[in-house]
Amino acid sequence: MVRRIDVTGAEGVRLAAWEFADPPKGRGEHEHAPGVLLLHGLMGRASHWAPTARWLAERHRAVALDQRGHGRSDKPAEGPYTREAYIADAEAAVEQLGLAPVTLVGHAMGALTAWQLAARRPDLVRALVICDMRASALGTASQRDWEEWFRSWPVPFATLADVRKWFGEDDPWVERPNPARGEFFAEVMAEGPDGWRPVFSPRQMLDARASWALHAHWDELAQVRCPTLVVRGLDGRLGRAEAQEMVRVLPRGEYGEVAEAGHLVHYDHPDGWRGAIEPFLDNVLPA
Repeated sequence: MVRRIDVTGAEGVRLAAWEFADPPKGRGEHEHAPGVLLLHGLMGRASHWAPTARWLAERHRAVALDQRGHGRSDKPAEGPYTREAYIADAEAAVEQLGLAPVTLVGHAMGALTAWQLAARRPDLVRALVICDMRASALGTASQRDWEEWFRSWPVPFATLADVRKWFGEDDPWVERPNPARGEFFAEVMAEGPDGWRPVFSPRQMLDARASWALHAHWDELAQVRCPTLVVRGLDGRLGRAEAQEMVRVLPRGEYGEVAEAGHLVHYDHPDGWRGAIEPFLDNVLPA
């Protein structure tokens, strides 16, 4: 069972949250279970967490958030798409949904939001899972590469099959075919009169990315006091050396990796992802 709950974020932005509940359990029982908030990465959406949220919901209150500019949440033309806005949105979701003390599970940009919120509001956060997000700055060249990549998209796509094929096989920016990547992008497309286009604005995505890609985030990472698991895909964007340095910087950090997975760890290898994070969650979350 999945139900939508609207949250009011910073500047009054309407955010769509999705609560996953195991059918045999009643709604009231879930509202008293330990809270877990799942935060997708750039261009993602809450539905990408569905497999993870379903097994989490067997024991915990699992909620996934469509962040501003994504999914079914508001996409204000003028933003803001800043770190402050994303952190404030996540903070509002935790408080309005009554999830505290919450465990935050974040992928990429969502992971950064998670650790920045934990650093700012330790009273709200019980534990963190950081998935494939770097603490180092990526630089202006990286931002220019992303602009070029967005321009290379052959939009509109005629069919969803074309979406899956291009992102899974034909995208020149990807080293080898990855069907899971095609499925990931198929979930963030919507059909219009002329074909299939992303549900987000590439310009807004670039604005959101610029707010973190040009800066390092080690200081905030060091301020996180709760137990934190840093997970990387063996072929992801977060290298082993940097991931292990992140664990060292974290006062209560742990390390995990998933073989046969790239950046989209939970999508590339769902079983490996669950195997990497479930023991950690079992240790930090009450039964």
